[in-house]
Amino acid sequence: MPESRPRKRTKPTEPTRPTTTSSQPKPNPAWYKPVMFGLMIVGLLWIVTFYISEARFPVEAWGNGNIFAGFGIAIVGFLMTTRWR
Repeated sequence: MPESRPRKRTKPTEPTRPTTTSSQPKPNPAWYKPVMFGLMIVGLLWIVTFYISEARFPVEAWGNGNIFAGFGIAIVGFLMTTRWR
């Protein structure tokens, strides 16, 4: 029975790396982290002030809407954490 010829072996090539730097995410600006943590702290302080003052502060006319305002401010800070690098 005839034997098959062996295949020619080729040298393995190195995988090509992308030369563009646009695939790397840019770092956040210097103001990003203080604003992010500041919003979370301000939201927390807003809610704590509302409860301690028995609904007289920060805005008496809003009543229980102060809870939504405090959580809204804090949530914006937490949403900023998704873009933090």
